[in-house]
Amino acid sequence: MILLIASVGALLIVAVVLFLVQFYRNPERIIPTGNNIVSPADGRIISILRTTEKEIMIEKGAFGKIKAMAKDIGKDCYVVSIFMSPVDAHYNRSPMGGKIKKILHSGGKLLPVNTFENGLQNENNQIIIENKKMKVKVIQIAGFVARRIRCFVKEGQSVGKGQRIGMICLGSQATLVMPSKVKLIVKKGQYVKAGESIIAELP
Repeated sequence: MILLIASVGALLIVAVVLFLVQFYRNPERIIPTGNNIVSPADGRIISILRTTEKEIMIEKGAFGKIKAMAKDIGKDCYVVSIFMSPVDAHYNRSPMGGKIKKILHSGGKLLPVNTFENGLQNENNQIIIENKKMKVKVIQIAGFVARRIRCFVKEGQSVGKGQRIGMICLGSQATLVMPSKVKLIVKKGQYVKAGESIIAELP
């Protein structure tokens, strides 16, 4: 009996170690050249929205949501959300080269049920990247329970397209906000890779 318990325990430990190795892997990527915007995350595209609203509400799965500004990117924007499953690499990459214009971090919270925006609000980190052509925003969104977002960059720092800019741990979503002048080349349901898959092309 003791031997059986020890064997089960050992198998569980091995399974946990293998899961963590898979989850925290940091693969190299081939960054495409040209005038394009690449995916900030590995995962499946769950939403593509075009909006002229100044402020947007982004849903996080069945539970949770975050509020974000769209007007700081443009009057007319595309909002592309990518779900990162446990089997995806969870490092985030810069969708284009430029300078980190602004970083805004917000912790998760539970709002009173009698408010208009009731329910769960997830921890999120919003990174605005700007170059001579345009501005884009990468929003790292963590799960409500596992609130662990890591940001590797600082305001004023220059980054290259496909450069690692952060990581989201244990359940996550990444959303990319772009001005509508870009030409989208992805569709809802498509699987993309951070730093490698082209999301949009510039005119």
